[in-house]
Amino acid sequence: MKKILVMHTGGTISMSEDESNKVVENEENPISKHHDIIKQYADVTEINPINLPSPHVTIADVVKLRDVIEENSKHDQYDGFVITHGTDTLEETAYLLDLITQTDKPIVITGAMRSSNEIGSDGLYNFISALRVAASDDSSDKGVMVVFNDEIHTARNVTKTHTSNTNTFQSPNHGPLGVLTKTSVQFHHKPYRHKILDKINPKLDVPIVKAYMDMPSDIFLFYSERAVDGIVVEALGQGNLPPTALKGLMACLNKGIPVILVSRSFNGIVGPIYAYEGGGYDLAQRGVIFSNGLNGQKARLKLLVAMSNHYDKEQLKAYFDAQV
Repeated sequence: MKKILVMHTGGTISMSEDESNKVVENEENPISKHHDIIKQYADVTEINPINLPSPHVTIADVVKLRDVIEENSKHDQYDGFVITHGTDTLEETAYLLDLITQTDKPIVITGAMRSSNEIGSDGLYNFISALRVAASDDSSDKGVMVVFNDEIHTARNVTKTHTSNTNTFQSPNHGPLGVLTKTSVQFHHKPYRHKILDKINPKLDVPIVKAYMDMPSDIFLFYSERAVDGIVVEALGQGNLPPTALKGLMACLNKGIPVILVSRSFNGIVGPIYAYEGGGYDLAQRGVIFSNGLNGQKARLKLLVAMSNHYDKEQLKAYFDAQV
């Protein structure tokens, strides 16, 4: 039987609904009460490196999880790792771990949309599914995976698409990496391999800016004056901005602040297509870097990692053009 290290970090999967329908924290993780079921799937060791609702999770917390995984991988104590996590920032934890964690052992993250005592609670089922994936012989060397609702997703592509539906985690443009049936774990394809960059400086200042009609320059001028370390822009459509924002954008670029462009659209990839003022081609000529299909929150993490490892502009372009 495979040995799996489980890291509980908090979130809805560890909470319960009280009499007033508020979801509150428990003293004991309700998942841990189901040892008779859990031991059918793996030899599990449970630890609690952090215990936070996911909006409270920080980059430093994710680094702590990375360090636990890498330390235990060196000693070859465990065959895989499962992390339970709140859903609000789950995709960010998954993606950051994927960028900075060096191991070929399975790392699987899961959680719940309904707390442990709600009707239709999905926590225990998702947890068992995550254990099954982590214990599968086919799960090695696939990077960090997110398992929810009988589906396996890559950390790069998965995102939370609904505020409360149990089928919230989807991979736009790509679909799941694999699925679980009652009797098997099945993978459709392999994710792209990528270089792991181990340094991450949580003190770097990288905000996200969302574009909109008649967008002024003020937010960019503010960040230029503050001399932030980088900016991610959720642009319109295939990667366009109103001309009213360009003065501020150029103030940032002229100060050498890297600007990464993603789309505010749910599906698709940005590109230097439109040649009008503020269009993607125009922005590329000004020095904006286009991201290859990432959403804003993941592009921010990727930029943080790249800058923590002292990437220059050309390296940034290549890094964001890669399928990771």
